Amino acid sequence: MPHPVSRLRTRALAVGLVLAASALVPAGSAGAADQYEWAALGDSYTAGIFVGEPQPALGDAARDGCDRTSDAYPGLVERELAEFPPGKPVNLTNVSCGAATIADIAQAKQVPISPVEPPEGGWPAVDPQIQRAGLDDRTDVVTIGIGGNSLPFGGMLLKCLEQGVAGKSCREYYTNPPEGEESIQEKLARVQDEYVEMLAQVHQAAPNAKVITVGYPAVLPEDASSCNRLSLTELGSITHADVDWLRDDVLEPLNGTIKRVSQFFGDRYVDVYSSSVGHDACQPAGTKWVEGICGDAADYWPSKVPGTLLNCALIGKRVTLVHPNAAGHANAAAHVERAVRIALLER
Repeated sequence: MPHPVSRLRTRALAVGLVLAASALVPAGSAGAADQYEWAALGDSYTAGIFVGEPQPALGDAARDGCDRTSDAYPGLVERELAEFPPGKPVNLTNVSCGAATIADIAQAKQVPISPVEPPEGGWPAVDPQIQRAGLDDRTDVVTIGIGGNSLPFGGMLLKCLEQGVAGKSCREYYTNPPEGEESIQEKLARVQDEYVEMLAQVHQAAPNAKVITVGYPAVLPEDASSCNRLSLTELGSITHADVDWLRDDVLEPLNGTIKRVSQFFGDRYVDVYSSSVGHDACQPAGTKWVEGICGDAADYWPSKVPGTLLNCALIGKRVTLVHPNAAGHANAAAHVERAVRIALLER
């Protein structure tokens, strides 16, 4: 298999003309407005899904099924920037969307899957996020938190749960996969190619913007033996060996891919992993920054997943499927705020 950096260089050459063309766009109005323009793009780890109040509010005709919430890190950063503005006010356009993939940032229309107040017939498709955010030469900062659903990490977790119940190895399943399933090496290589393409399109759409990518937190423990396999508030039936494999061979390499591609483009990468070690889904309440399979969530969030046997109501919890809680978003916000302020100082 080609070395990741070699693959990255090869893929970047394919999109180099796109970046070269975008670099020819004159700076023009960049920084000339009376406020900074910040666009937040991303998946459920950016949107928040069950942390804080829904945005738009429940019952609002503008709801789109993306499950953005008030206490997700974009909203927390927005409030800090409003209280202590970096020279000028900062206008946030947050179009992050639960279940978004890399392709949904710049290429594909996404069909949201929110379980909260879905309309009859399901949610209509939404445009790619760079289009919804209105990225152009007046955009000052773009933050992007994406990549997990393109593996897909959530789907792999569910497979590991199934394999654990059956006494089988999730690691073996994805290292030597059955026909029709990608190996983990193939998944990571594909994600790298998709991320290169996506960043090129973001730079083309917002040629004057500082681009900031956001990695994923430490959702898995450093020592898998700390997990209680009988507890759905942690990682359930996933074996300790598979938890270690998911951390070492899936999550950390995914963050490494995001960081490597970002640096190749000269963009800033925000590491939220290092600061969240020890606050994973297997920690007790009050210490964990990530809820487990079942966990604590706002009252509007469901306790059951339609079409599955998972019912967190049986233990007085809601379906959180290993997502950051309020403390996790507060940690991410601290790092993202710093990166946004630095980016605006550099303008």
